[in-house]
Amino acid sequence: MNDLLTELLAEESRLQFAYFNHQRAWDLGCALKAAAEQLHASVAIDITINNQCLFSYAMANTTIDNLEWIRRKRNVVHRYQHSSWYMGNYYKAKESTIEKSALVDPREFAPYGGSFPLTIRNTGVIGTISVSGLPQKEDHRLIVNVLQRFLDPHETEENRA
Repeated sequence: MNDLLTELLAEESRLQFAYFNHQRAWDLGCALKAAAEQLHASVAIDITINNQCLFSYAMANTTIDNLEWIRRKRNVVHRYQHSSWYMGNYYKAKESTIEKSALVDPREFAPYGGSFPLTIRNTGVIGTISVSGLPQKEDHRLIVNVLQRFLDPHETEENRA
């Protein structure tokens, strides 16, 4: 496994929630919106748990295509339980594609950065946190940077006793 894949798995392990509810979805969605505004970026944002959208916002200058990218990236996380950026890099390291290796329809699955597993510690993945509008690595980084600030210190892996 290469260094990038190891780093991405460590992010997923560290950036997990102790609990999640509708209020946290709202607060996290608003934090993502504020972070995008600080970057002068326009993104669409989606937070979905158990196939129910709890937060959705499309900033000015986004299009329906951004929502379509979110759907396809969210499908990757839902199926593989890893970030869409991890899965894209995983198949790249294998010198393959998700379409060839997993026989999935590229119109339904997009292994590009921008969807992150919403994980409850000691429970598992219950949903996704997704953005679309920046280059794929930056979509992923936006989510990770916001989660690092958003999560309570006792929730992150490196601060657990």
